[in-house]
Order: sequence, then structure tokens, then C-alpha cells
Amino acid sequence: GPDGKVIFGRMTSCRNSEYCAAPEGLIDPMLKSISLFDGEVRVATLSYYATHPMSHYGKGAITCDFPGLARAQQPGFQIHFNGAGGNIGAGKYNDGSDPRRPVLTERMADAMKRAREAEKRYKVETPVIRSTPVRLPHREGAEFTEDRITADLKNKSLEPKFRANAARYLAWYRLLKAGREIPITRVQLGPANIIHMPGELFVEYQLAAQKERSSEFIAMAAYGEYGPMYIGTAKAYEQGGYECGPVSRVGPGTEDVLMSAVKRVFSAL
Repeated sequence: GPDGKVIFGRMTSCRNSEYCAAPEGLIDPMLKSISLFDGEVRVATLSYYATHPMSHYGKGAITCDFPGLARAQQPGFQIHFNGAGGNIGAGKYNDGSDPRRPVLTERMADAMKRAREAEKRYKVETPVIRSTPVRLPHREGAEFTEDRITADLKNKSLEPKFRANAARYLAWYRLLKAGREIPITRVQLGPANIIHMPGELFVEYQLAAQKERSSEFIAMAAYGEYGPMYIGTAKAYEQGGYECGPVSRVGPGTEDVLMSAVKRVFSAL
């Protein structure tokens, strides 16, 4: 909005709002894939794309949704990784109705197919792995204290799902206080690089990592250690919105910690 605050979240589906047709905003439009071969035999393909992998939900069904359905259309063995899609959803192109899932599926399946067709092969003698540990700052504020979380956990008048959330929040809080570290990892396979990151990471982190080595192939998999839940940028915590509300269990100082770690794993090679 004009004051720099979030005024509407399009989320994973959008309907009945003028904002549904608003511009895409900041995204990474590229689906990336890395295939592993044993001689001429394709062993596996790894694909990466940054978005919430959700079309419609909340109906009691267990589903791989459109990324999994797109993957199932590909030949051979394939693993799909969600990129830094914490603040990215399909809402501009999805109203949450059943017919939209196959549309999203076909779009992603087509991207997976085109990525394979554009493959270039390189001989890789030995993969190189670099990892650096980080400690993330816990979210500050009255509702993020151990006393408040414990009170919610013990409050039998709350819905079970909110008490379950409190149990998860408490576990993460205590892990951080005990010095829990999270590994930030870079895997190099010839000219290809894969970065593994925690939480529902904002897409800005993925774009920043690519900028670090703009001439190289960089793929990112987020959603590793999930204790932090959503991880926004420092600026995003000032702007508000759902993702930087109570569902984020780390503070704005996380951006400096994570980006410093990304620089370290790049400089280590």
C-alpha cells in the first residue's frame, strides 16, 4: 500500500477481489532441474520451483497437489523440491476451484518437460559439499515468550489445532534456547549448485543467492528445518502481512544471518 504496509494477500487462491488481477509482483519464474546419469542411463531428475504447492485444500484429502501431479507425468524417477516460495502462491492464476488444479498441473508439467529438453551434460567426478551452521534469532514480543506459549498449550478452551501449534512453538523455542543450529548447505555438481535452506523462505533469499553467482546455475530448496516456519526479509517484518505474523517464529535479524551463511558456503569453494 501507499504507507509501505501489506494491504492484501492474494495467497494460494484468490477470488472476489480487485487484487486478484494485480501484477505478479516479485517472483522467480524459472523452474530448474538437474538430472543425474550413470553413463547413458538417467538415474534421477531433481526439479525446483518457488511457490506454495497448493491449489485447493481443507477438504480432508491427502494429495501431492499440482507439483506432484506434474512430476507424475515425467518419465523416470524425479524428486521435486519447493524453492523459496514462502511468500509466493498461485493466487493470481487460481480461484481455488477444482478445475484449476489440472490447469496448474499442466503448466508445471510443461516447464518440467522443457527443462529436460534443455539439458546439457557434464562429467562430474566428485560432488563437492559445503555446509555452515547458523543460529537464528527467536521472534521477540509478548506472544512469543515461553510463558505465553506454555499458557496457550495448557488452555483447554482453545481449539486443539491452536494448542498443537503452541506445542510446536514451545519445542522450537526451547531448541533455540539450547543453542540449536541449522546447517546451510551448498552442493556443487560440476557447473550446477544447489542451496538447501530452512523454513518457508521468502523468494528474495533465492534471488539474492542467484545474484551471488549470477553466471552460474543456482537451484534452491527451502522447507528444510521447519521450526522457524515462515522466514521473511528484514523489510518484510516492517510491512506486515500473514507470513510475518505469529506464523513466523524468527525475527528480522534472520536475513543477515542467512545471507551471511550463503556467502560463506559460496566462498568456501
